[in-house]
Amino acid sequence: MQTRVNILQTQPEAYKAMMGLEKYITSTSLSSTHKELIKIRASQINGCAYCINMHTKEARKKGETEQRIYLLNAWRETDLYTTEEQAILAMTEEVTLIQNKLSKATYEQEKSLFDERYIAEIIMMITTINAWNSIAIATTMPLD
Repeated sequence: MQTRVNILQTQPEAYKAMMGLEKYITSTSLSSTHKELIKIRASQINGCAYCINMHTKEARKKGETEQRIYLLNAWRETDLYTTEEQAILAMTEEVTLIQNKLSKATYEQEKSLFDERYIAEIIMMITTINAWNSIAIATTMPLD
């Protein structure tokens, strides 16, 4: 595929704003595992090859197992993910597929597991990766 517009070159201020979100994400209390699971799962849902490729490599470098990465799109069918991870994955799916809304049940589960600050950080992480997915897909970013 031919790469389309390069946002960094044509709209550097917009790219700088996105990097501001990334800087915020690195400052959150979200665990590295939670961040990577969110990035990979949202990217799978959105069909973003560039981001799936990048974030599965990053997850492996950070100690994530191949098995958990391979089974992430079927997380409900395994016992490989903690209760907290399952709640985060459910929220990731519902926020990524926002036309179906974030359900009361999922939100209540989040509230039983995490404080409001952590929930807000999860939502911002999901929002940020979805924005990156949109940019990568729209511009046909090549795999590295």
